[in-house]
Amino acid sequence: MRRLLELTLLGMACCALQPALAQEGDAAQAEGRIRVVPAENVKIEYAQVLRVEPVYQTLRASRTEERCEPVAPVREKDKPVGEVKDPGVFTRMYDSVKGMFSDGKAEPAPAPVPAPAPTKNCRLVQVDRQFQRPIAYDVDYVYKGTKYRSRLAEDPGNRLRIRVSVTPWEAEAPALPSQ
Repeated sequence: MRRLLELTLLGMACCALQPALAQEGDAAQAEGRIRVVPAENVKIEYAQVLRVEPVYQTLRASRTEERCEPVAPVREKDKPVGEVKDPGVFTRMYDSVKGMFSDGKAEPAPAPVPAPAPTKNCRLVQVDRQFQRPIAYDVDYVYKGTKYRSRLAEDPGNRLRIRVSVTPWEAEAPALPSQ
């Protein structure tokens, strides 16, 4: 109900406003003021570029990478009891020489134990990166001794093509002489 009342009041206000605006326009014409829009004089010129400064946009991106760290090898004293030890260089050399000079009843040499592969401690890590790209250029240029600054989409180079427009300034339209 309230909305209907608001809409009704709004409609009445619009109806009352239109004749008032029409009277105002008729009064301006009755006074003899006619607004003339002068034609615009346009020409294309070139200005000398003084400085070009890029405006950058900073973009942030993140991705997930796998980072692995080698695990320290297990030391002899840290190994559990009963585990086969890896024979050292001198032990292997001693066993091979002992086998040559023995009377043929040599003990079978134990099979060489392969060196344990280094295990890796891997985990997923989020890596953030930043990129900068130019999105605009602040250009300082001079035209007929006056310095200007504009933001442009592209780098203009040494010369900048500009549009020069000349229009006479009229503060208020003069009244027509009365007849």
